Amino acid sequence: GKSTLLNLVGCLDRPTSGQYVLDDEDVSEMDDDQLSEIRSRYLGFIFQSYNLLPQYTVVENIGVPLMYQEKRLDEAAHHRCHQLADLVGLGNRTDHRPMQLSGGQQQRVAIARALVNDPHVILADEPTGNLDSHTSEEIMMMLNKLNAAGKTIIMVTHETDIAAWAKRVIRLR
Repeated sequence: GKSTLLNLVGCLDRPTSGQYVLDDEDVSEMDDDQLSEIRSRYLGFIFQSYNLLPQYTVVENIGVPLMYQEKRLDEAAHHRCHQLADLVGLGNRTDHRPMQLSGGQQQRVAIARALVNDPHVILADEPTGNLDSHTSEEIMMMLNKLNAAGKTIIMVTHETDIAAWAKRVIRLR
């Protein structure tokens, strides 16, 4: 249920009934192209399994959402990707591919990728689920800083210590 709710909020799934309004737009009746536009304009995604493209470098993976917006990775976009790599502590690993990174580093790439389109909302599905406790704390500190800077973060987790970082907790049973 929790991941399904996140998929609905993220416009990845469609509700079978009811209405879903995001920024004054009813997204429950939109077609696939319109939903893709909503996702690229308003939402950033962080997945438990990172979902990085193995053939792409750190910078190229960060820039993937820009490609879906049919934006060229011009000099300005490339610079933004490098800035985000720096922000998540990977400025010295920008030419590395995912298999050359630890799990925590791969999740940092996923966080940077979620930020590249400057989303209103970041949706995080078990963002620390595949990480050790030390790396999980680092990721949560990073998400906490993003939230303090004004980003709304909706996170799904089964871990009570991770949920304790949230300002508001909603439990689904």
